[in-house]
Amino acid sequence: MGIAVHQRRLMAALILLGSSAAAHAQEEAPGLPALGAASDQASVVGVSSGGYMASQLAVAWPERFSGVGVLAAGPWGCAQGALSLALNQCMMTRRGLPSLDELEQRRERYLSLDQVGSQDALSQLRAFVWHGDADETVSPALGDLLAQQWQGWLESPEQQLRYVQRANTGHGWPVAMPKDAPIDPQSLGDCHNGGGSHVLACGEDVAGEMMAWLYPERETNASEGELLAFDQSDFAAKGFADTGYVFVPEACEAGGCPVTVALHGCQMNAEAIDDTFVRYSGLNRWAAEHGQVVLYPQAESSMANPQACWDWWGFAESTWQINPLHDTRDGTQTQALMAMLDHLQSATANKAATAE
Repeated sequence: MGIAVHQRRLMAALILLGSSAAAHAQEEAPGLPALGAASDQASVVGVSSGGYMASQLAVAWPERFSGVGVLAAGPWGCAQGALSLALNQCMMTRRGLPSLDELEQRRERYLSLDQVGSQDALSQLRAFVWHGDADETVSPALGDLLAQQWQGWLESPEQQLRYVQRANTGHGWPVAMPKDAPIDPQSLGDCHNGGGSHVLACGEDVAGEMMAWLYPERETNASEGELLAFDQSDFAAKGFADTGYVFVPEACEAGGCPVTVALHGCQMNAEAIDDTFVRYSGLNRWAAEHGQVVLYPQAESSMANPQACWDWWGFAESTWQINPLHDTRDGTQTQALMAMLDHLQSATANKAATAE
């Protein structure tokens, strides 16, 4: 299904208004378009808390994805529903490194209850893991464990897994800013500290490198594209912001393009850094060249989640559930994110809502 020209122009204009873009989008954004996107070859990628969430989606629904990309995060299931573990064993390692055997037992328990996808489906994914060796927010040792975890899951890890350890690089998502960008790349912070945005002006196109790995030998299908704001209320879940973003190349308006779900990290949502991540991650550039829809859901800050992280330790459910299922198919945010993917892959504008 195509998108009306006037709608595209309106959303593009709203996003270009500058620092108040998010506020305008909340007032004017339409619903997420139903694009008839491809039901196969979807991928999920993320950085920091978004990296943890990307692994959660891939493990919960491996049959729905062909690839997963994780930057600056540790192994799946690491927090085990406890904020104390998230802080002391899954970011810093004051309590020592998490046990991969223990985490595997957690996954196998979920598997026995049909709360995650099958081992066969998981083993077929392509995986890209990236970590900066100067990361002072999430220890690089945790990136090593994540890579080991995926090695144990994949059928042919030497062919399906790429692990990149970036020297002299801190916590965040490296970018190669276009020359005509309206912001100075160095204002984002250098490769080591990332400023306050965790967008690292390293001159490195990690998005292009990652997508080339997840989609090997992908043919070019270049066209112009637009970044659109949409109302997330149809997919309301605890921790979700009012407005999300989606990048749609013209070549994808008629349907048939795969989708990449791209998850920002803590303090990287539009409320905190405007459209810096959704516009300059590098994913849109690759997507416009190859015919890919990129979905940028947005988390919001709250008392329970002041840095607008994705739920990788159970905050969205812990108030009503002793053992939160945030890292399963039944997770509150997991269900909402998958509903967004379902909607993009549908050819009709039926609402897809999830209950809090």
